[in-house]
Amino acid sequence: MTIRRQRLNGSNEICRSVDRSLDEYFKRLDGETPTGVYDMVIGHVERALLASIMTRAEGNQTQAADMLGMNRTTLRAKLVKHKLV
Repeated sequence: MTIRRQRLNGSNEICRSVDRSLDEYFKRLDGETPTGVYDMVIGHVERALLASIMTRAEGNQTQAADMLGMNRTTLRAKLVKHKLV
């Protein structure tokens, strides 16, 4: 089966990384039906993003929240959810 890929305008390295990771994920399924792909991807990407930003902000949640464009309370809840605090 050939899968036609639709590329987004302005594709960047993050998009390409997700695409490559999903290609590998589907190959490893070896015919099994995938489930919960959206939650799996969003969870992993969100955790990696938060960890990276917290490192860059040297643990300062206010600065990290500003970098992410969210309020500190939302960031704090996400950090707790992903066990990053």
